[in-house]
Amino acid sequence: MRLPPRPSLRVRAGFTLVEVLVALFVVALGIGGAAGLQALAVRSARDAAHLSDATRLASSLAERMRANPHALALPDAANPYLQLDYDAGGGAPAASTLCYADTTCDADALARFDLFEVSQDVAAGLPGGRIRVCRDAGPSDAAGLPAWACDAEAGAPLVVKVGWRAQGDTATGAPKLMLALAGAGP
Repeated sequence: MRLPPRPSLRVRAGFTLVEVLVALFVVALGIGGAAGLQALAVRSARDAAHLSDATRLASSLAERMRANPHALALPDAANPYLQLDYDAGGGAPAASTLCYADTTCDADALARFDLFEVSQDVAAGLPGGRIRVCRDAGPSDAAGLPAWACDAEAGAPLVVKVGWRAQGDTATGAPKLMLALAGAGP
């Protein structure tokens, strides 16, 4: 009777330590990449939320300005809307007379109330937020962003500029949003 041959130690199936370490390294790279993508996705979502908030604020102010044609028709030097240059880094906005439905307000008081409420929203919703209303037809910079400075030329469109401090920035940079007001001629 013949016995089956014994398998040698070299023929045994299984993984070597090097193969296991290489597999663990590949898995670790995948997990690290996924974590980096998750962080990027969170930052992008936060930036998109800030841009959405800024667009809503600029549009809201534009509609408030159109709803107050008496203040909007004033010369630029007397127009309260064109005086808005609020930077949240400078503290809370100056309080205004409350102009709700049951109070009597003239066009100037209503404009100042509108500016107060929008400034409060900028301070509360945008980190290091800044908002400015002015006449500007100036070109954008090389990155396609507008400047905070306004040319204030006669005939230039009224614009609302909004910016905020992005994550990692030490200061509010260039405006990230500029909305021109249609139908608000000089």
